[in-house]
Amino acid sequence: MTQVRTEPLGNAHLLAIVLAQFAGTSLWFAGNAILPNLQPLLGTTALSGWITSAVQLGFIAGTLVYTLYRIPDTYPATRVFLVSVIAAAIFNLLILVLPLQSGWVLLSRFGTGFFLAGVYPVGMKIAADWFRPVLGRAMGFLVGALVLGTSLPHLIRGVGQSLPYESVLLTVSVLAVAGGLLLVWVMPATPVPRRPGTFSLSVFPMLFRPGPLRAGVTGYFGHMWELYALWAFLPALLTIYSQQHPNFLFNKSVWAFLGIAAGFIGCAAGGLIALRFGSQRVATVNLMISGCCTALIPLMVEAPPAFFLAFLIVYGITIAGDSPQLTTIISTNVPDHVRGSLLTLATCIGFSITIVSIQTLAWLLPYSGNSIWAFWLLVPGPILGLWGLLNKPATQ
Repeated sequence: MTQVRTEPLGNAHLLAIVLAQFAGTSLWFAGNAILPNLQPLLGTTALSGWITSAVQLGFIAGTLVYTLYRIPDTYPATRVFLVSVIAAAIFNLLILVLPLQSGWVLLSRFGTGFFLAGVYPVGMKIAADWFRPVLGRAMGFLVGALVLGTSLPHLIRGVGQSLPYESVLLTVSVLAVAGGLLLVWVMPATPVPRRPGTFSLSVFPMLFRPGPLRAGVTGYFGHMWELYALWAFLPALLTIYSQQHPNFLFNKSVWAFLGIAAGFIGCAAGGLIALRFGSQRVATVNLMISGCCTALIPLMVEAPPAFFLAFLIVYGITIAGDSPQLTTIISTNVPDHVRGSLLTLATCIGFSITIVSIQTLAWLLPYSGNSIWAFWLLVPGPILGLWGLLNKPATQ
């Protein structure tokens, strides 16, 4: 059985995990950030939904493989992280090597997502192994790093609009590998069982047994329906806003960065607040507010720019702020020896849900003439999450 340290490591170690997670997950939305550059070269505008879904599909496939072969629980987690982030960075750069065609672009994004399965969930496992007494705080900073990493390509493109897309891809790939090297250098390896990993389906039913674990899982699934679809179509939302306010000129990429990056505040602050009030309360409040923000989108696009930006930041804070606390609830209610596998499995199912919401919204927006009311498709997500958390109280 995997041994777990009873006292957390220092803040320097937590910072190393946070920086590695930030660097590794910057690969996630690199394709979205450069999509405006690629579309004229590819001669198509049909990739807006698939450029994200390809990463999600790859991530789903990767998490299934990592789970079924118990890779996070069989090998030292830091090494799994490093090998995975190197492979993800290589796939991210395939766009620069292979012929510039839609199929190859989607293959590059799929491969990137596949190996991100050894980055995001494994980073959470490392935090759960070493920071159990302050896990809510640790998860807050860790998921906050994911949020910042996700938003980084938008910032790079927004600040350096003259940068070629090749430079954006190269920058995030180098950053990702550097983060993996930092993690291996700073963090001690978690002890692992001597027996090799086996192909096992035994962990699947654990997620759905009545109790606090299922409450956290249901909350997480509802949260995922809403989160990535909004992140993927935030540029589209900003385009609709600019059409409503043609006299207001603003940098859409920078605003997209602000809307996503604000989630770091929600994750980090929520982690600190959870130490006093518990993860369930923090997750519930965030789901309530983000759900209300989703419902208010059609009204907010008519608001003045300063008001809309404030709304966007509040939305960004709360739509991501529940994620680390939902992960904390799941992490603290699973056995130590399958924690990595179950975290990876829950993440796999969560990202499968994002495929449905992203592709449905991708179909609905053009079908409705880019009507802002299409974003109401996301409202059922927080409703489901709240039902799960409030129907069966969690222990955290």
